Amino acid sequence: QVQLVESGGGLVQPGGSLRLSCAVSGRSVSRYSVGWFRQGPGNDRVFVAAIGWNPETIYYAEAVKGRFTISRDDAENTVLLQMRRLQTEDTAVYYCAGVQTIGIRRDARSYEAWGQGTQVTVSS
Repeated sequence: QVQLVESGGGLVQPGGSLRLSCAVSGRSVSRYSVGWFRQGPGNDRVFVAAIGWNPETIYYAEAVKGRFTISRDDAENTVLLQMRRLQTEDTAVYYCAGVQTIGIRRDARSYEAWGQGTQVTVSS
């Protein structure tokens, strides 16, 4: 059974940085597509970024392009989300999710396993 566990959330001031980690067990990340989603208060869960089997296959939502970087550590079986120049609008619970498919999926309904989420709060 595949399990995903997020970590790295917290409180940060606008303009600051955070790095989220998604530790995957039960499946090698080199054969697993992983996406990051976020859900703000009263909002739907929205796509942030995803990385495919090929670590060069990456896609970002427009809202985070140029500020967030998704990467993979095969040795640690972990997917990372480096977030820079954070804005108050980035405040949300961040979830990682996985699906056993080669390509990238942006629709949350396509993912088969989810983590419990980690809170990111951007506030002065």
